[in-house]
Amino acid sequence: MMARRPTLIAALLGVWSLTFAGAALAGETKVAVAANFTEPAKAIAAQFKARTGHEAVLSFGSSGQFYTQIANGAPYEVFLSADVERPQKAEAAGLAVTGSRFTYATGRLVLFSRTPGFVDGRGAVLSRGGFDKLAIADPKAAPYGQAAVEALTKLKLYDALRPKIVTGASITQAFQFVQTGAAELGFVALSQVVDDKRGSRWLVPAANHTPIDQQAVLLKTGANSDAARAFLAFLKGAEAKAIIRRYGYEVR
Repeated sequence: MMARRPTLIAALLGVWSLTFAGAALAGETKVAVAANFTEPAKAIAAQFKARTGHEAVLSFGSSGQFYTQIANGAPYEVFLSADVERPQKAEAAGLAVTGSRFTYATGRLVLFSRTPGFVDGRGAVLSRGGFDKLAIADPKAAPYGQAAVEALTKLKLYDALRPKIVTGASITQAFQFVQTGAAELGFVALSQVVDDKRGSRWLVPAANHTPIDQQAVLLKTGANSDAARAFLAFLKGAEAKAIIRRYGYEVR
């Protein structure tokens, strides 16, 4: 019985050494995430850490603000934008690794009110009126804000409703305006209300605005980061895609 103890100890030491080696190899990557993708990004980052040991440190904000920060040297390694334009610009400006850009999700726009029955299934409330404030994200910085402007323009309501529009710096702030009652209704991301059974909503037809294709790109600051490359690879995988779909996005 005693003769087996060295073998057992050696085996345990082997397991421990592998565990510590894995921990030593685990890295960290800083990820700039479009505000609409907050909840799925958190879920994906948790799964990513569980599967790889790497940690994705997430920051949330508008795509336009992030691009400005990245262009001015912010140390993000991965950029998950809410559009195609800014990752393209990052690539063209030499801020991103050529060939690393891909579409990770296509978002949907929703007209939402926290009041049940206020927003009908066709969005007729926009022409009917009965509200003082309509929240949207800043169309210059946030693709969901641009999509809201396009949808209102297609409905020929933008000029009439412009005096009622309150603008949030990001889609998160636009949603907060609606949630707090600062605006009776607003254009938000489907992902923000997909699990909320309260209130009322209208899923804006995709044909009413430019597709909200959301692209990811590896920034030059993360070119040599194993964790950054692993995060983007994980984002393309089945586990991440299942999470993305659960939050109301379309994936390819």
